[in-house]
Amino acid sequence: MKINSKHYSSLFIAIALALTFAIILVKFKPAIQHVATEMPSKSVEVITAKSIPFRARITAYGNVEPAITLNSTAEVSGKISYVHPHLKAGEKILAGTVVVRIDAEDYASTLRQTEADLSGSRSALKELDEEEKSARRSLKLAKNNLKVGEAEYARIKRVYEKKVVTKSALDAEKQKVIQLQQQVEEIQGKINSFDSRGQSIKAQIARAEQEVQNRETILGRTEISLPFDASIGTVNIDRNEFVTVGSPLFEAIDLKGVEITAQLPIDSMRKLVSHLEGTIKIDKLSLRTGQGINDRLKLSAYVRLVNGMPSAVWEARVLRISDSIDPTRQTMGMVVGVEDSYAKRIPGKRPPLIKGMYTSIDIFAPAHSALVIPRKAVHQGRVYIANADNQLEIRSVDIQLMQGDLVAIRSGIEPGEKVIITDLIPVIEGMPLQVIPNLQFEEDMHQRALGKDVGHK
Repeated sequence: MKINSKHYSSLFIAIALALTFAIILVKFKPAIQHVATEMPSKSVEVITAKSIPFRARITAYGNVEPAITLNSTAEVSGKISYVHPHLKAGEKILAGTVVVRIDAEDYASTLRQTEADLSGSRSALKELDEEEKSARRSLKLAKNNLKVGEAEYARIKRVYEKKVVTKSALDAEKQKVIQLQQQVEEIQGKINSFDSRGQSIKAQIARAEQEVQNRETILGRTEISLPFDASIGTVNIDRNEFVTVGSPLFEAIDLKGVEITAQLPIDSMRKLVSHLEGTIKIDKLSLRTGQGINDRLKLSAYVRLVNGMPSAVWEARVLRISDSIDPTRQTMGMVVGVEDSYAKRIPGKRPPLIKGMYTSIDIFAPAHSALVIPRKAVHQGRVYIANADNQLEIRSVDIQLMQGDLVAIRSGIEPGEKVIITDLIPVIEGMPLQVIPNLQFEEDMHQRALGKDVGHK
């Protein structure tokens, strides 16, 4: 095949023109204009960091137990003559109500005999007293007679010495004096015996009085009344049943108060003493031995039923802290008490606390000032701050303690700074921010810091 030279010439001319045109376009193309752009601002919610009243709190759990349980037993033997109609499990009976009587006739008869013995001894003492008074009057007369007789004997003796009377007359007068002396001595001896006789009768009276008291006590034990307003538990007796000393009768539970024991980890106890930081040394030894720590802490508590009843909340008192630590669980026992839950009941909302109920116990330390922020504002030990120029600043903080969704900060934030509570993605320090204060969140956080989210005022 033969190629035409004219075609080659046309092809080369077309290529040359295209290259020339391309060079011209590149050479005279206008320069690219670069437009500067700024990072867009991020809308964030903030709260103002403040030192606010804060109450450290821990929550534990425990079962309700009566503060006082009376397990009544028979103190005398006999047949049950009376049982209160409401002495049944679950019934409520007021204090002072007689609930059980044991046949008391034999004990009453013994008491009457003992009282008769006592009355006889007291009469004997009165008779002895009158007899002593009479003897002392007789002694006085006998002594007067002896003086008269001695004077007469002295006169006869003087007359005898003058040979006026005979020796037999003198001897007769002397014999009278001797008889009068014997009479005085007999009466005096009788009087001297009154003391020992009186002491003997008084001892009999004392024994009889003690016996009467014992018999009255025994008689009183035949009638059993409740010492407090009570809920009746187990009842073990029926009327006409014979019981012996020590036989169980019934169980009564005091309605006025209940106790709940909770086991708290040592670390939780440390949270409750955080407000004493720098004023008291808290270690395992001081917690173990007490050292007056319960008085120092001034703890308060609130008890709630674990059943979703929001109104079932009771104010409680911290009664005592155990003086030992569970070596296995490393926990301490804390006992709280609730008084008169029956009087505080609200039908359908707050039932009375009864034995076995499962409860949660919120234990609070006294309020102290702390810089508190929400837990969601802390990101691996760092907090995001909106600085004065509304730019993001990242701070490392020293955390004093965490409590629920709150964190108490020891250092790293100053009061008045704006703490970001919104999640940021991405996190670029210095990025511009559009700040939105959330005042309602601040108020809610302040209420939680005081523990008002658990239902107490």
